[in-house]
Amino acid sequence: MRKHHPFLALSLTALLTFFAHASLADTQVVMLGTGTPVPNGERAGAGVAVIYEGEAYLFDVGAGVVERAMQAAERLGIDALYPTNIEHLFLTHLHSDHVLDYPELLGTYWWRRENPLQVIGPQGTQGMSEGMYTMLAADTETRLKDKSPVTNPNAAYADVTEIAQLGTVYETEDIQVEAFPVSHGDWDLAYGYKITTPDKIVVISGDTSINQEVEKQAAGADILIHEVISRTGWEDLPKQWQDYHQYAHTLTNELAELANRAQPDLLVLTHVLHYGAPIETALKEVQRDYDGEVRLADDLDVYE
Repeated sequence: MRKHHPFLALSLTALLTFFAHASLADTQVVMLGTGTPVPNGERAGAGVAVIYEGEAYLFDVGAGVVERAMQAAERLGIDALYPTNIEHLFLTHLHSDHVLDYPELLGTYWWRRENPLQVIGPQGTQGMSEGMYTMLAADTETRLKDKSPVTNPNAAYADVTEIAQLGTVYETEDIQVEAFPVSHGDWDLAYGYKITTPDKIVVISGDTSINQEVEKQAAGADILIHEVISRTGWEDLPKQWQDYHQYAHTLTNELAELANRAQPDLLVLTHVLHYGAPIETALKEVQRDYDGEVRLADDLDVYE
């Protein structure tokens, strides 16, 4: 009769536990919104989620991002993105296509939230939040008065921290989020973010013209998520619009040069301004000048 060795049984159990934990700990990046201020039924406004150990860290929340988060939870099985499970929101800047779903995120089932939404963003985030509370005041007051149970009354309001100093703005034992300055037109306070977990470094450019700080932060990153302009589409614009967009955003050839120097493992194109040209031109233009791995992001794409 074959005898089972207790060490082998214990080792198998330990291995299964290890792999289950490793699977949970692996960092995922979920593109919740890849659009621009130009309305597009296939692309929500700006929104990127970094998922680590079952916790979602959301960067920007443009129009439609909460619906995409629901779809990620229901279709992709990413429970951390069910709206009431999202507890961390970071804002790159306060342009409408990056914040229009902020009231949606806070207002969706707030009475079932265990903890208030933690929001970190530029100066002006608190004032924007106060305006949102005014907009939702009747809803909040009624729900607090009626007979339906409210898990935490404080969850009707966000816990806002405005960035006073660049560098680390959020940190736990396993995750660090750093804010760095970017150059987005006349915005004095526009940021990119660098997210570091035990298995990934993810850099999000936010909206920016070509910027050395982005290059510095992205050097050797696992994933660089960067906005971009199709040069083909841009060249057909009137001069005044060419000047404006290049002042605020990054042309494909400029991004290719940055990526050649920074060498991220994966470059993800989002917030693609392509004007009259097909959106795929942006990908082709970057690939022409950069031979690293590049993806043109769609809503609900997942990178691991």
